[in-house]
Amino acid sequence: MQTLPNPSTLKTPEAKPSIDTTIHRRKTRPVKVGSVTIGGGYPVVVQSMINEDTLDIDGSVAGIRRLHEIGCEIVRVTVPSLGHAKALAEIKQKLIATYQQVPLVADVHHNGMKIALEVAKHVDKVRINPGLYVFDKPQPNRTEFTAQEFEEAGNKIRETLEPLVVSLRDQGKAMRIGVNHGSLAERMLFTYGDTPEGMVESAIEFIRICESLDFRNLVISMKASRVPVMLAAYRLMAKRMDELGMDYPLHLGVTEAGDGEYGRIKSTAGIATLLADGIGDTIRVSLTEAPEKEIPVCYSILQALGLRKTMVEYVACPSCGRTLFNLEQVLHQVREATKHLTGLDIAVMGCIVNGPGEMADADYGYVGRQPGYISLYRGREEIKKVPESQGVEELINLIKSDNRWVEP
Repeated sequence: MQTLPNPSTLKTPEAKPSIDTTIHRRKTRPVKVGSVTIGGGYPVVVQSMINEDTLDIDGSVAGIRRLHEIGCEIVRVTVPSLGHAKALAEIKQKLIATYQQVPLVADVHHNGMKIALEVAKHVDKVRINPGLYVFDKPQPNRTEFTAQEFEEAGNKIRETLEPLVVSLRDQGKAMRIGVNHGSLAERMLFTYGDTPEGMVESAIEFIRICESLDFRNLVISMKASRVPVMLAAYRLMAKRMDELGMDYPLHLGVTEAGDGEYGRIKSTAGIATLLADGIGDTIRVSLTEAPEKEIPVCYSILQALGLRKTMVEYVACPSCGRTLFNLEQVLHQVREATKHLTGLDIAVMGCIVNGPGEMADADYGYVGRQPGYISLYRGREEIKKVPESQGVEELINLIKSDNRWVEP
């Protein structure tokens, strides 16, 4: 039989220090991309990429504008040829004439020195993939990569990369060294295997070339289609940079995440995990859907982690037998009435038992009080009890009374 303690012998528990719930981001240098700054303590930047052919001037301008209008802060375009690179001059001019200047990034791949030099005139950042920028066709019968061959390939990379680095440096523009797990160079595969180590060393090689030319406006990415590989690569990259005294910002993403619910979960699993560890300065969610579908996912990740406040945060219980109204329906009504607001926390709780305690940090609360009636709260204070049929209307009136309401 369990013996109860004697109340007279019980001691008042000592106050324990509160646990720090703040995400402490890795310190990185600021890198300007047009009017936006990545790293340097600035808010995590949201990016996406249009899927229009860059030769389609009007279509590209429309695609860039659609993304920017819904909150995409940097837009990427692909430039597979010199013609595509030259088209960006017209795209940029048309954006300025019909809309506004938008920070633009150009994707350059296979043996793209001429393309990169042309496009560097027209965009704010150039993204290169170390595994493809100097592309040599793999030799199917190769059994080793000698030290001499490795060095010769490195010299060829430097020779090809230097003109682009100098151009971007002299223009005050930026570069993303974007390593992809699925496209490591053959010599990296022979030396390090198909591993996060190979990805990191590939990036470090390019960083060192840039640094030797006094160019440090760099952003680094370590993307992979499998979340565990992506996590390992970014963590190792951050560790190696810390060891080497490098402070470049990191661009996070799970490449080829797919579509629908799983694509969003997969992207969140990778991006949010690293952000929670303080790693990451800009993000892109890569979905096999219209690019516009990526932006809400990005902002939801940042909002959930407390890194950006761009919409209303809704706190709602999962419903149980104590719930005094149709919680799902009411949450939908509250959301539809208030989703255009920003910076507020609004709680919808089914009963008075857990409601006030669970929603203590919310700005406003909508709580089941008794059948047919709900209580409205401002913070921890109960303001009024109203019929359920008037609940949403009275919630809006309460927000208006505090001068925190804006019309949709």
